[in-house]
Amino acid sequence: MLSILIPTYEYNVLPLVRELKNQADTLGFDYEIIVGDDSRNTSADNEEITHLSHCRYIKNKKNLGRGQNINFLVEQSQYNWILIQEADAMPQQKNYIKNWVTILKETNKDAIFGGVLYPEEPFAENKLRWLYGTKTEVKKLEFRKKNPYQFVFTWNLALKKEIFQTIRFPEYITEYGYEDVVFLKLLKQENVLVEHFKNPLIHLNVETNSVFIKKTEKAIENLYFLICNQRLEYTDTKLGTSYQFLKKFGFLNFFKFLFKQFEKSIRNNLISKKPNLNLFFLYKLGYFCTISPKQNV
Repeated sequence: MLSILIPTYEYNVLPLVRELKNQADTLGFDYEIIVGDDSRNTSADNEEITHLSHCRYIKNKKNLGRGQNINFLVEQSQYNWILIQEADAMPQQKNYIKNWVTILKETNKDAIFGGVLYPEEPFAENKLRWLYGTKTEVKKLEFRKKNPYQFVFTWNLALKKEIFQTIRFPEYITEYGYEDVVFLKLLKQENVLVEHFKNPLIHLNVETNSVFIKKTEKAIENLYFLICNQRLEYTDTKLGTSYQFLKKFGFLNFFKFLFKQFEKSIRNNLISKKPNLNLFFLYKLGYFCTISPKQNV
């Protein structure tokens, strides 16, 4: 029936695995939980997963990256439905797995997304990631249904395993960032309809403001790589569309100049206890504009 896949990197997923297993064990259906760990370090907690029934813990021989890790986990799976999890997440409800089993039996769609939530209050040093998630990733069910490909992520996402015979996470993506966008674009191109329902995971993300900014910069570099290699279009993201607008109307050089003048001040705001999301977008756009001509692609 259901293969629950958890790609992870240097994160203790044992609490998540135990919660999912405890819920699944009460339902009496065929399932498995497979964890693929990209970390070089050995985690005693994660190793404990090997002793749990219906569970497997695989230590990858090399760092695959998230997309390739998921592809590998799919190859290891045995059931007809795949449910991709996020390592640093936790079900909101105790009937989370039951809700999935119910909808998978009823649906005529090949892909289903359950939604995402964030904790009610963040720590000050995690405020930027929390604010970004709550304002841009958390959407009401009705809104998600009207925009089925726009507000969906490749976690808390169930897919029929047969989809991976024709659509896989791109293995040419070896760096962090925007692999979700590429995969979802492939789903749309292949007319795989995404159904939305309310069964969220709570994203517990513990990234500090500084770490989140660095990861964002890395993701933006990867976005430009994907655009230059014709894997994505500028119009596939808000960032790319905004860049094209600046370039089309002759504002690009002026915007770069302004960004250089205010980059430090903006960054100081973003690592503060009260980061501003509008400034965060300007920072991302400014970074995209400045690295674009430097990329060797």
